[in-house]
Amino acid sequence: MKISVRAGGLIKSGPERDLIDDYLKRANSLARPLGITEISEHAVDLRKAKSRADETQMLIANIAHTDVLIVLDERGKEFTSRGLAKNIANWRDDGQKRVYFAIGGADGFEPPVLPAGTIKWRLGSQTWPHKLVRVMITEQIYRGLAILAKTPYHRD
Repeated sequence: MKISVRAGGLIKSGPERDLIDDYLKRANSLARPLGITEISEHAVDLRKAKSRADETQMLIANIAHTDVLIVLDERGKEFTSRGLAKNIANWRDDGQKRVYFAIGGADGFEPPVLPAGTIKWRLGSQTWPHKLVRVMITEQIYRGLAILAKTPYHRD
């Protein structure tokens, strides 16, 4: 199984980029023994989008209807780190080939454009800058894998 983070906007260099890259490196170091072949992050340039629907279409382009799509949305369900780990294990065990975490543009996703079966999650009640959301979701993916690998990183 492969896990990808798709995010609107570009992050070139700086502390956020460093943190994202660090958590991706850590997650990838745990992934293979857990049956996950790759964890990656892809920036989607949304500057040419003329509407929220265009942004949503750009972010979900080339995602197959059989893939798992999780969009980070303020109206979504909150999840725990252990819950994320359990979901990753379930998707892997169910034979999913790809899992996508999508972070939308400043105005979020256009709901009618999202495919049926899209999962909506949120990182809490607060509003977070998009750069930090990328850091937080890559950290949570790493944390989820650390839980599955039974490392001492996560403490309840």
